[in-house]
Amino acid sequence: MQADLVKQLTAIIGKPKIVSLSKLLVKNNTPHSQVIDVTFHPDEGVAFRAAWLLENMYFENPEGFLPHIPYFISKFKAVSNAGCKRHYAKILMHLTEPQAPLVVQQYMQQIDLEQAVEQCFDWLIDPKIKVAVKAFAAEALFNMRHRYPWIADELPEQLEFLMRNGSAAIQAKGKRLLNQPDQ
Repeated sequence: MQADLVKQLTAIIGKPKIVSLSKLLVKNNTPHSQVIDVTFHPDEGVAFRAAWLLENMYFENPEGFLPHIPYFISKFKAVSNAGCKRHYAKILMHLTEPQAPLVVQQYMQQIDLEQAVEQCFDWLIDPKIKVAVKAFAAEALFNMRHRYPWIADELPEQLEFLMRNGSAAIQAKGKRLLNQPDQ
């Protein structure tokens, strides 16, 4: 199965193919862990498309992602592909957002997210990390501020620092997060 997936992801494919492939994999109960493993493929394009596919598999069936969250989190710090970092941060953002399905929110409360939190902060302070990764990581951290109260102390400082010389995207994300009422 994994070899077939790599073969399909070797070709440059667009969003419609990723979406249809994610629907097929979810329908066939393909273990997300297999896709997670492909996100570490030595071919950066294959790895990126696998991470994009993983993100779409989450959107296709958030509840189906639940059993694979511990494995996903365990791999979080090992992500080295720049494109994969974007998708991992975005998935974490969606897993932790208040709009996540209730079953996802409840499941996430049982998972130790410390290593993902540390990695998100590392991505925020690393000048080589792309803006989209920083934006998704910042929002994921913001989503976890009540669970880990120390994030509420650290995140505003990091956002203000990033906003000093940051891009328009970082400026907008930072302002939105810093001005959001604390619920």
